[in-house]
Amino acid sequence: MFKKILIANRGEIACRVIRACREMNIGTVAVYSDADKDALHVRLADEAYRVGPPPSAESYLRGEKILEIAKLSGAEAIHPGYGFLSENAEFVRQAKAAGIVFIGPPPEAMEGMGGKISARKIAIEAGVPVVPGTTEPLTSYDDARETAASFGYPVMLKASAGGGGKGMRLVENEDVLRSALETAQSEALASFGDDAVYIEKAVVRPRHIEIQVFSDSHGNHVHLGERECSIQRRHQKVIEEAPSPIDSAELRSAMGACAVKVARAVNYVGAGTVEFLVSDLDRSFYFLEMNTRLQVEHPVTELVTGIDLVREQINVAFGKQLSFTQDDVQLRGHAIECRIYAEDPDANFMPSPGRITRLRLPQGPGVRDDGGVYDGAEVPIYYDPMISKFAVLGRDRAEAIDRMRRALMEYHIAGIKTTIPFFLDVLEDEVFIAGDLDTGFIAAFNERNKGRESDQRLADLAVIAAALADGEKRSVTNSETQKPSKWAMSGRVSAMGRY
Repeated sequence: MFKKILIANRGEIACRVIRACREMNIGTVAVYSDADKDALHVRLADEAYRVGPPPSAESYLRGEKILEIAKLSGAEAIHPGYGFLSENAEFVRQAKAAGIVFIGPPPEAMEGMGGKISARKIAIEAGVPVVPGTTEPLTSYDDARETAASFGYPVMLKASAGGGGKGMRLVENEDVLRSALETAQSEALASFGDDAVYIEKAVVRPRHIEIQVFSDSHGNHVHLGERECSIQRRHQKVIEEAPSPIDSAELRSAMGACAVKVARAVNYVGAGTVEFLVSDLDRSFYFLEMNTRLQVEHPVTELVTGIDLVREQINVAFGKQLSFTQDDVQLRGHAIECRIYAEDPDANFMPSPGRITRLRLPQGPGVRDDGGVYDGAEVPIYYDPMISKFAVLGRDRAEAIDRMRRALMEYHIAGIKTTIPFFLDVLEDEVFIAGDLDTGFIAAFNERNKGRESDQRLADLAVIAAALADGEKRSVTNSETQKPSKWAMSGRVSAMGRY
């Protein structure tokens, strides 16, 4: 087995990989920018090396510098996590040329699946259903107008390169097509250096469901069931579940078979995710894209299958066969993950960087926190503001919801805003509890709860004011005996702790 692995990432995913390596008795090398010199992943690793200034382009995206550190430290392999260099085929080739193993798929698979247009072509050739759309980039506005008219509105414009919701625009009619196309192309160019955009027929009220696949270099390809990822803001997921509330063995089998076809078509090796849109009307499904890396939401799959995906990644990269077969994969229970972001849900999820002045993590059965921060840690402004992947496991979905609600009420972070209050509201939502989900859930949720927010804040302020008034009254009485009022303090904490 490898004796030392460099983790070319930061935050919670770097911590996750370090912990897996430690269990396997593998030494770890961290890299850090100036903004992360005191980060948790730096503290956890056996060795840590500065890679550059805070901006990603000058630090975590410097492939040549990371390879230099790998050779200097004696690391035999590099785990990229997700984001940054995780889907950079050229970096994979450079690592191989330097005699360093890249823990991920071969560069040819990355390139085949890296462009959404090329991925669609591969899926079609493999016999996997795709959303009706173009297989070549749009050449002009007239091309876009004629194509959209042939499919019928609404349509979706999508950047061919990249992901994360960048360069995507829903177009309801021809009146807004030109501006949407220009915006999508501009955003795609700024984000990925490529302004190629293609067009798809928009699926009405789709669910976003993905299949976890795993392949080894011996020709074995297995899927590990589905994850429900429909709850998204700005086309990025915030809550994930395994299995989907649909929980259909037939649909799981059909989608899993298609996902394996895609993996086999590109000679895939390692962990990957094949994403689908599923029509809420008739359960028809369509290939969307393949992510050629580990996903943020991998903990829910680990919880329901009992398989450590990071450990499996390392073993497969070393040349071992998968430790399980398709028949070995059994889903037990129901898992839910909430991505804890340093964001303000009341300000359209704007980032909320700063110092964490207090951190208290939940405990109890079935609770898992894959975090990347600590009490007193600084959340920098330069990177994705996710600070934890927080997941629970229950015997069924109802128990998982109850467990997540209880655990989030114990999850206290002070000094920054987080998405925890938003998750608590969602977990009480009747539509969510019923499992009636689609990618427009958050917009519909906000519409359903208009006015409720202001009413709740008024109620909270009333509770706080009453607690303060009561505290002042009691402080006068207590001043005679010099004893503090416990009620005044607990009243303030209980009223404000959730936020």
